[in-house]
Amino acid sequence: MVNCEGQLYTMEGIAAAILMVFTMYLVMSTATTYTPGDAHISDMQLEQLGNDALLMMSTPGSLGAESPLQNITETNNASAFNTMFLNYVNNKTGSATDNLHYTASVAYYDIYNKTTGSLPLASNRNLSGVEHPVRVTEWVLVNTTKMHPPFPGDTSYGTNDPYRAALVEVFLWRD
Repeated sequence: MVNCEGQLYTMEGIAAAILMVFTMYLVMSTATTYTPGDAHISDMQLEQLGNDALLMMSTPGSLGAESPLQNITETNNASAFNTMFLNYVNNKTGSATDNLHYTASVAYYDIYNKTTGSLPLASNRNLSGVEHPVRVTEWVLVNTTKMHPPFPGDTSYGTNDPYRAALVEVFLWRD
């Protein structure tokens, strides 16, 4: 290699070799996490099942009537919520029922005190931290004059506008 063309090819080859070695180092040093492509599908199905159950519970039987979810929220009837919700989510086409667990609460906002709060509604098992729950919600318009007991600290009890929006929140999981 006497002329400068040979030296240029040598430098180009060395640079290409360093680039390939560095690229191979980057590729091999990255951590690969294997996630099956369908891992989230069961969560999406469970979430859709919970949303459908709450939607059916918030649909009134006739025009102008209260929905079962509105009535349950106003009366704080945990056993009625438990029965209706589990009937909707545990039904399957086969002879065996599904084994789903949930914990439900009602979140509300007191417009006069400018505070938010949450009340437990019903549950068939408490969350312990090892479950993988999905969260489903449904807005409910409740009449605070029919509530027994009313939302704690809610000063709107007995006013001209007794209707308040409440959010029914359900954490749903499968064992």
